[in-house]
Amino acid sequence: MRQRFGLGYDAHTFGADRPLKLGGVEIEHDTGLTGHSDGDAVVHALIDALLGAAAMGDIGQLFPDTDDKWKDADSMLMLAEVRRRLSAASYYVFNVDITVVTERPRIAPHVAAIRERLANVLGVAQDAVSIKAKTNEKMDAVGRGKGLVVYAIASLGGA
Repeated sequence: MRQRFGLGYDAHTFGADRPLKLGGVEIEHDTGLTGHSDGDAVVHALIDALLGAAAMGDIGQLFPDTDDKWKDADSMLMLAEVRRRLSAASYYVFNVDITVVTERPRIAPHVAAIRERLANVLGVAQDAVSIKAKTNEKMDAVGRGKGLVVYAIASLGGA
């Protein structure tokens, strides 16, 4: 059995005229995140962690922002495609751990819904998906509420 680990990172600024989506869950906020797709930084960081663990490149290679097919795309569909590719390569997800760094909105009220959405798409139990939230203690642009940063780590197994 192989065990592999991958690290993902994503950052987006606030300011898009669309709903804020994190981990496939719409969250009440005054603005959405910028980005070519729907700007879901949680899913984007997770995709990079999963692809990294399998040595399959990164989100920009698989879903380039130069391809209009991915313009305003639902990031959960992109995650489902990554899971399909992992399965085709005989990988399965052990667990994922995600940290969202933002001053606002508060993530804690949405953790259960995010865990459920991600677990369903990944085909794992909810206890294999961890979501945590931190602030940046008012430091830098994230600390001033201009955007958010997400870190993700994924553990894969395979035959």
